[in-house]
Amino acid sequence: MKPLYRNVFLAIGVVAIIIMLCTSDLSYSELWDNVRRAGYWFPAVILLWVFLYLANAWSWSVIIHDGAAPKVPFLKIYKYTISGYALNYVTPVGLLGGEPYRIMELTPYVGAAKATSSVILYAMMHIFSHFCFWTFSILLYLWLYGREMSAGMAVFMLVCSVFCGTGIYFFQKGYKNGLAMKALRLLAHIPGLKSRLRRFIDTREESIRKVDSQIAALHAQRKSTFYLSLFIEFAVRVAGCLEIQFILLILTDHVSFWDCVLIQAFTSLFANLFFFIPMGMGAREGGFALAVGGLSLAGAYGVYTGLIIRLRELVWTAVGLLLIKLGNKSA
Repeated sequence: MKPLYRNVFLAIGVVAIIIMLCTSDLSYSELWDNVRRAGYWFPAVILLWVFLYLANAWSWSVIIHDGAAPKVPFLKIYKYTISGYALNYVTPVGLLGGEPYRIMELTPYVGAAKATSSVILYAMMHIFSHFCFWTFSILLYLWLYGREMSAGMAVFMLVCSVFCGTGIYFFQKGYKNGLAMKALRLLAHIPGLKSRLRRFIDTREESIRKVDSQIAALHAQRKSTFYLSLFIEFAVRVAGCLEIQFILLILTDHVSFWDCVLIQAFTSLFANLFFFIPMGMGAREGGFALAVGGLSLAGAYGVYTGLIIRLRELVWTAVGLLLIKLGNKSA
């Protein structure tokens, strides 16, 4: 990638972080008091994501190489994974910063078509794993609390089940038939993008169809790669719930790991409904408060958990943005 493009991505991230810090309602003294209250659990939360991002990079590497000899050094994939997520955190709607960055960084190694298809496939796998995780959590909730479930919660579970089932169905269709061409044609109906995208489709139709064929081939012909990547991403979703347990151990020792899975699942589901907000500002904290309230825990636990996770995200976003400028000479 040209240094100019890296500088643009870096500038977008830095400006977004500055805006979020300046518009935050919390003072720096309050933030520091909460970090001190967390004690050694805050470094534990930060360290946990070293391994979670490592697993994310492994999942993406499985897709990139698909059983072939490695063409991209794993440390580079690890770096692009962290930086890509950092850019996604600070851009509205997500995927608008991290995915183009990853494609541009990967292209010199594997070519534009392979870079594009692998990034799209990994993004699809990442989102698909969320639907699988939410479905798992619905079944977990019914197993743990189904007998004492209220009528209101039963309706909520039904709505969530329909939402997850619909999402899984459309992802399966996307994997079988490809997604790039359909997505571009759908976006071409948006006013202002119509003429530009149609020209892009006309000039790059062969390349787009090649990307779609690679997406469909992974699901149809290389199922071991597909399911290994999906399993890793799903495992990351479950292991990531340790973060919530680490934080809640500061406040109480009466929350099980499976309760933390439910809190994470319903919080992430709530936050993703407000995907258009950079870093889900406010939505994540509200989701935590509702989730812990549904498990008969104090709502303040959810607010505190959301705050510590927000601080962790800021730390790793800063690390990811810094990595954009580091280690590029040998690429």
